[in-house]
Amino acid sequence: MALLSTVACSAVFAANPSYQEQEKLHEIAAAVSPERIEQDITKLVSFGTRHTLSETASDTRGIGAARRWIKAEFDRISEACGGCLEVYYQSEVISGETRIPKPTEVVSVIAVQRGTVDPSRYVIMSGDIDSRVSDVMDATSDAPGANDNASGVAGTLEAARVLSQYEFAGSIVYAALAGEEQGLFGGKIMAEQAQKDGWRIKAVLNNDMIGNIEGINGVVNNTTARIFAEGTRMNETESDARRRRFTGGEVDSPSRNVARYIDWMADRYIPNLDTMVIYRLDRFGRGGHHRPFNDLGYPGVRIMETNENYHRQHQDLRVENGIQYGDTLDGVDFDYAAKLTALNAVSLASMAWAPSPPADVQIKGAVSPNTTLSWQAPSNAEADLVAGYRIYWRHTDAPNWEFSRDVGKVTEYTLENIVIDNYFFGVASVSQDGFESPVVFPGPAGAFGE
Repeated sequence: MALLSTVACSAVFAANPSYQEQEKLHEIAAAVSPERIEQDITKLVSFGTRHTLSETASDTRGIGAARRWIKAEFDRISEACGGCLEVYYQSEVISGETRIPKPTEVVSVIAVQRGTVDPSRYVIMSGDIDSRVSDVMDATSDAPGANDNASGVAGTLEAARVLSQYEFAGSIVYAALAGEEQGLFGGKIMAEQAQKDGWRIKAVLNNDMIGNIEGINGVVNNTTARIFAEGTRMNETESDARRRRFTGGEVDSPSRNVARYIDWMADRYIPNLDTMVIYRLDRFGRGGHHRPFNDLGYPGVRIMETNENYHRQHQDLRVENGIQYGDTLDGVDFDYAAKLTALNAVSLASMAWAPSPPADVQIKGAVSPNTTLSWQAPSNAEADLVAGYRIYWRHTDAPNWEFSRDVGKVTEYTLENIVIDNYFFGVASVSQDGFESPVVFPGPAGAFGE
């Protein structure tokens, strides 16, 4: 019986997945300003508290003043790019909830940068407006919320400043969401409205605490970040679950493949930053504004610092046993916040310049030496945007895609002598200038939708 040598085997596959370097993404990463992020965080902290139930009439204190300032800032960004952003409030009156017992208008600020080719396809970056102290119902005490989460809002504003200087095939949304600490209400309102409006959301990048580098564990580290991504999607049907049991997909939800995509962007475009993809929806017993989107089946991840400092989260301002408590400006590293903002910006830009992820990806190859993948070509204006497709595969215990093959502008391709049982597979769309979509795992477990 002939044996395939290690050398011969390595020649069968590409040593590393293919990728075309994009100079524009390096430019975007370099354009993000720590100084502007510092100014924005300082301004948000100056409102004293941004608690969801706080003052709304004042121009200088409370969440009302904060959201009006955020909208004015988005308006200024839009004016600078010739009106390229659609800026609006999105709100709903919430009442009868444990943390919002009385009728309260929860108001988020949304800015949409419409795509020039496929404007109904969206990628979203979000941060949370509101802040809190130890008592989640205390709406009057000072709650600076410098890192949690003025950092995420400042990053979202800065990404809008940088990316609004470009045009994209798909639409980019910059969202400052309210009501997070009281029950993720801003995200729920936005996700439900997006579903009603038929938004084709391909990725939600929720930024919640992107400025702290000194952990409660004593670790000081400005070179890593975490990306939390759920596994099996929330709205999986019984039939989908049965199929997944036999074909895989537990670690290849669209959220996971968005996380892998962002991880690759960090490796290629963000100097001195290594991201950890966490195979979990969020931290233990805690939540974030990506979850309402996940709940409706949309791909969403949480991007945040690696080392949290719990003395600075959800705390009354005080000194106790020599320990300073409270989420103040001195706990934010603005260079680090800029680094994570740049990661968001290049990821959003790359996905928005790329074609939509392939739809209806299917796979077959049982009891065969070959594996065949098929997918649908876009029938809308994106048809001309697509230059071709790239098939990826990896060993089933490998966290990231290991091998790839460019297969041209086709809708079916057979990988000869690559056995379906030994690998996981996926397909990405590639644009005329080399931007590619996230990888789509075959079947409903990995689908990004139409």
